[in-house]
Amino acid sequence: MTELALRRESLDRQRLLTLLQEYGVYVGVAVLILANIAFTPLFLSTENFRTQAVQVAPVIIVALGMALAIGSEGVDLSVGSVMALSTSLLSLYLGYGVWVALIVAVIGGAVVGVANGALIAFIGVQPIVATLALMVAGRGIAQVLLPQLKDIRDPSMASLGSGALLGIPYLVLIAAALALAVAFTVRRTTFGRQLLAIGDSRPAAQLAGLPVRRVLILVYVVSGVLAALAGVLASARLTASDPTSLGTLMELSAITAVVVGGTPLSGGRIRIGGTVAGAVLIQLLTATLIKHNVPTSWTQIAQAVVIVLAVYVARERGKR
Repeated sequence: MTELALRRESLDRQRLLTLLQEYGVYVGVAVLILANIAFTPLFLSTENFRTQAVQVAPVIIVALGMALAIGSEGVDLSVGSVMALSTSLLSLYLGYGVWVALIVAVIGGAVVGVANGALIAFIGVQPIVATLALMVAGRGIAQVLLPQLKDIRDPSMASLGSGALLGIPYLVLIAAALALAVAFTVRRTTFGRQLLAIGDSRPAAQLAGLPVRRVLILVYVVSGVLAALAGVLASARLTASDPTSLGTLMELSAITAVVVGGTPLSGGRIRIGGTVAGAVLIQLLTATLIKHNVPTSWTQIAQAVVIVLAVYVARERGKR
């Protein structure tokens, strides 16, 4: 094979990898939808769409915060435990009013975010280690605060979890609004540009005089607040606070959604639209396997396979 042919083959391979990383998640969603239309009874029903949308909304919200953390060349493994902590705080303070309970739950997520950010920015702990510590501690604190499942009987919370505006569930509207807000923040604000610069090269960002520590702390605070909101919304949907199981393996789903959506683990770039599509892909994949009686444990294996493929594509593209 001539040198020209080899070069052309390399360019074709690079184009294919670029297309897979940029648009593979959308193709995957389309394939799953078409497969479900063909083989899954009642897939096109309104009730099914509503169920899928409501279930994926908390995943999208958590994945938005995870995208910011990964964009800064970090990761946040504590998001599932923050959801558990927020549901415990919500239940404990609901007697003082809905707004008080909501604020306390969100503050709980912000405090975990400050702890994560401080460990990473000031002490220099690796993000995976710092957030792993808070993942373990957060779940433990949540279970100490609320040792067992407790029903939520507040009508306002029930309305938040099951209500809708013009037929669109509140949870979906909130997730969409947050996705737009995060996309605007990343693309149009100084904070977003500084975050991407830090993710691209932290030493260069420090030399340029960017407020690296402040931005990193803010990244993990936002991630914690979004995870806490997701915990509140999931509790409202379930009409129960369950610190033992709520948010379990949510970090895996969020990382999968972000990576499959085209955000590289090496940082410096964030794709919010791809992250939302990635969350939808994971939800559709899980629902499809469950509807066809595949054991639940296989859904986690399927997620792992998807994330390995996404990382492989990103790595091969990065070699060129």
